[in-house]
Amino acid sequence: MKWLHSLRFKSALLIGLTSIGMHSSFAQPAPSVAAAKTEILWLGQAGFRIKSPGGQNIVIDPWITGGPKAPAAFKADLSALGKVDLLLVTHAHVDHIGDAPALAKLHKTVLYGPADMITPLVTLGVMPAELTHRFNKTGSVKPLPGIKVTAVQAEHSSLLVWKNPATEKLESHPAGEAVGYIIELENGFKIWHMGDTGLFGDMKFITERYKPDLVLMPIGGNFTMDPDDAAFAARNWIKPKMVIPIHYNSNPLAKGTLEEFQNAMKGSKVKVVPMTEGQTLAF
Repeated sequence: MKWLHSLRFKSALLIGLTSIGMHSSFAQPAPSVAAAKTEILWLGQAGFRIKSPGGQNIVIDPWITGGPKAPAAFKADLSALGKVDLLLVTHAHVDHIGDAPALAKLHKTVLYGPADMITPLVTLGVMPAELTHRFNKTGSVKPLPGIKVTAVQAEHSSLLVWKNPATEKLESHPAGEAVGYIIELENGFKIWHMGDTGLFGDMKFITERYKPDLVLMPIGGNFTMDPDDAAFAARNWIKPKMVIPIHYNSNPLAKGTLEEFQNAMKGSKVKVVPMTEGQTLAF
């Protein structure tokens, strides 16, 4: 009878393995985060919504309700922007801080920004402390699973203009130093949002240290680099795979144009990726 028990066991084992094999051949593997795309929506000026490969939404410098080029659907209803998992602001000028406090309160999402910008937001009652996080240049945070953000240098100023509810008058408050952000996503893709900045030599160091794949680069001039300075930085110091020109076409004092930047970049191996306000691209 031993041979009969052995035969039954082998038969059961064969059926089980066959069943497992058939199940595996028809099973659909879960999509890999490493293979997923990063979606970037331009909100105008320096504002972006970045949807990470893991489906997390990062909003940066959202000047929407007051932004002349912001998409109409979002200007009419901030909630149309969808869920916001992380808010980043580079500095306190109105075309960058914009609707960040409103979005933070709407979504109960923490607003991350330069320490001396966050402090007056809290002390003036613009933001509750529990919805803020202070950090400074070279500081790194991991605000979401698989997401790392490092604050880096930007050559610019920062001033908070606040309407005092008691007097109904505008007041100006110092707001620390402007920053840029290196945003590393779940799949290792790195985005350098430069914020507002002029040329500075440590752009080379930031590139060597963090190796960004995509750079969001201001080109408008007057307040930031103009097209020639931006092209110099992209061609000679940063040399990223791709650059998206930003911070133009919204302020009459910032006269730099996309065409001027594209002309200045001719012959470079860096891919210039022009966007229009409200457009979404996948990388």
